[in-house]
Amino acid sequence: MSDAPNTRERFRGLLIGTAVGDALGLPAEGISRRRARKMFRGRWRHRLLAKHGMVSDDTDHTLLVAQCLLAHPRSADRFARRLAWCLRLWFLTLPAGIGFATLRSILQLWVGFPPARSGVHSAGNGPAMRVAPLGAFFAGAPEQLDDYVGACTRITHTDPRALTGAKAVAYLAAWAIKDGLVERPGLEDLLDVMRAAGNAEDGEWAETLELLRRAGERGLSVDEFAASLGLEDGVGGYIYHTVPVAVYAWYTHFGDFESTLSATLDCGGDTDTAAAIAGALAGAALGERAIPRDWAEGLVDWPRGPNLMREIADRLAASESDGRVDQPVRYFWPGLLPRNLFFLIVVLAHGLRRLAPPY
Repeated sequence: MSDAPNTRERFRGLLIGTAVGDALGLPAEGISRRRARKMFRGRWRHRLLAKHGMVSDDTDHTLLVAQCLLAHPRSADRFARRLAWCLRLWFLTLPAGIGFATLRSILQLWVGFPPARSGVHSAGNGPAMRVAPLGAFFAGAPEQLDDYVGACTRITHTDPRALTGAKAVAYLAAWAIKDGLVERPGLEDLLDVMRAAGNAEDGEWAETLELLRRAGERGLSVDEFAASLGLEDGVGGYIYHTVPVAVYAWYTHFGDFESTLSATLDCGGDTDTAAAIAGALAGAALGERAIPRDWAEGLVDWPRGPNLMREIADRLAASESDGRVDQPVRYFWPGLLPRNLFFLIVVLAHGLRRLAPPY
């Protein structure tokens, strides 16, 4: 197709798509599906700061991974060491809403644990929310992709299920880039990619994929599929719930970025992470131009704003295409602390708003 996005546009779509999903879902995070429908009527839009949005740790970690990848695209060990230091320093900027497993892992990094041993036994969403850039970058190098995803996961999570969920997201992002997906793929092709991410002895993953297959064959909606996983009240923080729901939304609404994210957000629960993953996959397949303009322009974050994301994406795309080693993009990192303090105030204000009706 002549209008298919090029690699640079797909990388931009991946990073901006992550940020848009994160920002749209953040005001509704942790709210049940039923209450979210009462509180957030009509079309999904930015609501954190009037008609604008800011990003949370989902986007922060994705950008850290992308920057470390630019610095060390040929050594997973060096990449992991740099990412470990980035996480340590990120923690000092007082980010709001940090996951408990990630918090424990960073504390272990600070007391001297190496990146390969700092993770804790958890199957939370942390690894899945940040690995899409690795899949896009190593789309044609599956062995390197496994090395980097494994290193990226072990820093915070050691549960094998965390690695499976992270691999699934990375493999799908790689598929979108490598094959230049422009039309919805076959259901069995999708399942084959997801099966490759898991362990043959993992019965729970196999059962989840079987439920996904049945949902696809029956044409179930995304919230109906979520209900089949027992998620009637919202998607939780378990990676075997969040990743399949985000992937199913991407698959059933393939080609329509807005519908993909809207269907994901309608499920409630851990909306920012689920939508960040769905946004990364949809952006990788469709490119930045598929993202609704008001959603993209509504991001007002600083110092890690949309322009920085585009510059990082452009460097990743260039490095991936010609094999050269580039440098991370410089920005005013001292601004992160005041930004996060402001962000914390905004999040607390939203928390107080939730004490009021509708219930």
